[in-house]
Amino acid sequence: MKFNHLSFPSSDVKATANFFVQHLGCALEFISPAAAMLKRAGFDIVIEAKDHTVVWPHNFHLGFELPTVDAVSELYQHLLAQGVTMKTGMFQHERGSRFFCEAPGGLLFEMNTRADAHEKYRASFERQALADTVK
Repeated sequence: MKFNHLSFPSSDVKATANFFVQHLGCALEFISPAAAMLKRAGFDIVIEAKDHTVVWPHNFHLGFELPTVDAVSELYQHLLAQGVTMKTGMFQHERGSRFFCEAPGGLLFEMNTRADAHEKYRASFERQALADTVK
């Protein structure tokens, strides 16, 4: 089985799609007032129009992992300078440095790295790095 797509509702398709393109490196495939289709790392992201405010469950979020603490810090500074709604500052956690921000429409994102994580949380990160090296 292969991961195919994510689909999200939004009351502002254009603003939500622009967040994915401008800040997360997605490619815009299609956009209309009713929907947008984006591509990222082998899967699709669909943004669908809703005529009401979307209410997300508490703590529902998407997590993106970056390779280094510096990369997380650079993204934090970039998003802050662009006026993105920050839900936290950047902080160090036992699972690695991270921060939370919000896209237009209220979708919560966690941007993190395991590069500085406690040893017990590095195993899957190191396995993925080895798999990427072998490819």
